[in-house]
Amino acid sequence: MSFVSESDSGLTQSFPVSIASPSDYVALLKPRVMSLVLFTALTGVLIAPLHVNPVIGFASLLAIAAGAGASGALNMWYDADIDALMRRTRKRPIPAGRMLKEDALGFGLVLAVLSVMTLGIVANWLAAALLGFTIFFYVVVYTMWLKRSTPQNIVIGGAAGALPPIVGYAAVTGEISLASIALFAIIFVWTPPHFWALALVKAEEYGRAGIPMLPNVKGADRTRRDILLYTLLLVPLGLTPWLIGFASLAYGIFASALGGLMLLFSARVYFNRTGPKADRCAMQLFAFSILYLFLLFAEIASERVMAILHLNMPW
Repeated sequence: MSFVSESDSGLTQSFPVSIASPSDYVALLKPRVMSLVLFTALTGVLIAPLHVNPVIGFASLLAIAAGAGASGALNMWYDADIDALMRRTRKRPIPAGRMLKEDALGFGLVLAVLSVMTLGIVANWLAAALLGFTIFFYVVVYTMWLKRSTPQNIVIGGAAGALPPIVGYAAVTGEISLASIALFAIIFVWTPPHFWALALVKAEEYGRAGIPMLPNVKGADRTRRDILLYTLLLVPLGLTPWLIGFASLAYGIFASALGGLMLLFSARVYFNRTGPKADRCAMQLFAFSILYLFLLFAEIASERVMAILHLNMPW
């Protein structure tokens, strides 16, 4: 951020000016989070029983991605104060001084409106309403309220990150189904152990920023217990696409193997509580949990693509 000066009646005043580059605006979108949202929304599109026009499907996914980017920009606008206090976020455009908060706010609001309106026009208004609700929930309910007020912030706030498959499915069909809810449930239950693993390692930073993450409020041992409990719930949930019939037996076997590994990593976090090994186990769980979710959805998506291409599927 730089400053320009204006002279009025002999008095000089300085005004901050944004020096943000295009890459800073890209950073506001949280590209890694956006890519996960886009991928899970695509899976929601693929499990729909109807075939969507490719142009409409692409435009719908683009609108959903833009909505995710809008959520990221508005999150960074509101959280600029605490981002400046944490090592992993202090180089973001606003705390680093390259962008004005009001520029991020305006960018996020415009993108949010455009994404919702676009999805409503190219797909349907149920999908648009769901996307609007997702943005509202992430920005207002999670970022502005839950994140700074309760250690259950990730649990409740995780609903926003779990909604994209439902939005994608609704964009094709104009309705919500048990299949899309199953994908929502997997992401929703996956979110706490994923983020709490990181919170165990970054507890000091969260404490310095005043964010009541579970390790800071309830302690590391309680966090390890809850990680294990949520993982025990996640493993059978991961099988639901096969159990309710929109994924194959091969998926069920694959999901069982991945679930077993997820449980193993969680158990290692539970039993290794002190020293460098404790942090290493937590970060290994954090990294594997990303791979777990990606591979589950990739298997579902690949099976549906092959089905669309009229290849012989096990079911």
